[in-house]
Amino acid sequence: MKNTLVLILVLTSTILTAQNMESIHQFKVTDLYGEEFDFSTLKGKKVMVVNTASECGLTPQYKNLQALYEKYKDQNFVIVGFPANNFGKQEPGSDKEIATFCEKNYGVSFLMMSKISVKGDDMHKLYQFLTQKSKNGLEDSEVKWNFQKYLLDENGYLIKVVQPQTLPDDEGIVKWIEGK
Repeated sequence: MKNTLVLILVLTSTILTAQNMESIHQFKVTDLYGEEFDFSTLKGKKVMVVNTASECGLTPQYKNLQALYEKYKDQNFVIVGFPANNFGKQEPGSDKEIATFCEKNYGVSFLMMSKISVKGDDMHKLYQFLTQKSKNGLEDSEVKWNFQKYLLDENGYLIKVVQPQTLPDDEGIVKWIEGK
C-alpha cells in the first residue's frame, strides 16, 4: 500500500511538471531576412538551436552544422541558428551581413534567425526558456560561449544542452537524431 501511494505521488508530480513545462513551439521570432518564423511549424521535428558568431574560433562549426543539416533534413531534423554578439563582440554585423557571410563562406541553408542576445539583462525570451528550468522543465543552464547547442524533441521540449566545443556531428548528437 505504501509503495502504491509513493508511485501515485511520483506519477502525479511528473504529470503536473509536464503540464507546466513550456515548449519551443510557443515562440515566434524574426529570421535574417525580416520574416516572422513560428516555431509551431516545427511540431514533429527534432530541433537543434545554436547561437552563432562570424568572428569566433568556433565559427568553422558552420561547416559541420550545414553537413549535419544536409544529411538529416529529410528525417524530421532542423537546425535553427541565432547570431549573437554576447561573447567578445564576435558577431558585429547586421542581419544582412550575417546572411551574406553564412551563405558565401559555408553555404548555410538551415534556418538562421535575426541577431539576438543569449544572455544578460536583454536575453531573448526564447533563450530564457532554453536556460531556465522553471520554463524548460529540464535544467538551468548558462550559455557559455558561441555555438552552444540545445536539443529539443519532436514535442518542442528541451532534452539536452551541448557545450560549445562539442562538434555538431558528435556521435551522441547523431545517435539522438537517428533515434538510437
